[in-house]
Amino acid sequence: MARALIIVLDSVGVGGAPDAESYGDAGSDTLGHIAERCAEGSGDRAGLRAGPLRLPHLAGLGLGLAAGGASGRIPPNLAPAGPPRGAYGHAVEKAAGKDTPSGHWEIAGLPLTEPWGHFPDTRPAFPPELTRTLITEGGIPGILGDCHAPGVAIIDALGAAHVRTGQPICYTSADSVFQIAAHEEAFGLERLYDLCRVARRLCDPYRVCRVIARPFVGSAEAGFRRTGNRKDFAVAPPGRTLLDRAESAGRAVVSVGKIGDIFAHRATGREIKPGPNAACVTAGLAALATLPAGGLIFVNLVDFDTEHGHRRDVPGYAAELEAFDARIPEILAALAPGDLAVITADHGNDPTWTGTDHTREQVPVLAFGPGVAARSIGRRETFADIGATVAAHLGLAWDGAGTSFLD
Repeated sequence: MARALIIVLDSVGVGGAPDAESYGDAGSDTLGHIAERCAEGSGDRAGLRAGPLRLPHLAGLGLGLAAGGASGRIPPNLAPAGPPRGAYGHAVEKAAGKDTPSGHWEIAGLPLTEPWGHFPDTRPAFPPELTRTLITEGGIPGILGDCHAPGVAIIDALGAAHVRTGQPICYTSADSVFQIAAHEEAFGLERLYDLCRVARRLCDPYRVCRVIARPFVGSAEAGFRRTGNRKDFAVAPPGRTLLDRAESAGRAVVSVGKIGDIFAHRATGREIKPGPNAACVTAGLAALATLPAGGLIFVNLVDFDTEHGHRRDVPGYAAELEAFDARIPEILAALAPGDLAVITADHGNDPTWTGTDHTREQVPVLAFGPGVAARSIGRRETFADIGATVAAHLGLAWDGAGTSFLD
């Protein structure tokens, strides 16, 4: 029986979606603009990387061709050296928005039919009743922030006041999120998680997708830094996903990285959250080595987004792409006959774009493995085609959205 591996390169979009203009993102192109900056020399950073973007293995799988189909141009240095090694194409998101959960849910065959709720870019950003109830039920003396803000910047600005007053830092963005930052030691990590659970319940009537705990450490004198103990409290998917179907069929499921949080820990099987991208790839390969027939591994690699996209860090993003590219030979070697691997993304986060939010983009779809024919699958009209394809490959009954592209 076949096995499947899905790897989501969080935020690695390949060109503006057809409706990008309505999101203020017409012309955005995460991969293309990074490649262009690297080609012109502005993607260099001493001690990190220099020169054109080098992704020979991903290009060999058809990444540059997929990007060319989405944007109309193959990014610099990403044309394959020979025939591609698998099926390649690009996909358009059917759901409204440009956030992580709805992108992943659609990949898993469940496009969101109703838009999320968002908080306005005003001061205050949150409804007064929501804030008052959070303070009362959360047992806190008040909140700081109450605005749209980049996470690192608002912790730098308000971290000292938070430690002094005990008031957590609450902020949001263009995404459907309520984020709470607090010092792991001065406030307490478990206390932060408990407060986020209160906020999750209070945000439900506003259709807010995620409440995110953003713990940090440090001091005003030495500087503050976020830790790896972030935790997302997401709304559960409003219907059955590929993961639900795999679980119902008694298949082994392994979730690596943020997948457990994204799917509200429903049908996510064995969850592994090892940390940075490199550790997640290693964990995914280790899981694949013992995955039984019919099993599914779902991996999210979040550093592209959190460490580089939101921080508008072109050299760092380029280096992260190159580091992942270097692992492709390991992934190929780990695939047994009958296995299917799919590399894709959930939205864009163009580091050359204005602001610090996600960008509404198309995503690459690279499908490969022993027996997968090299060909173009063109433009897919929903990310759900990935879920439908994996379900067909695994022999799972499918009544979700999307159609298989490997039939």
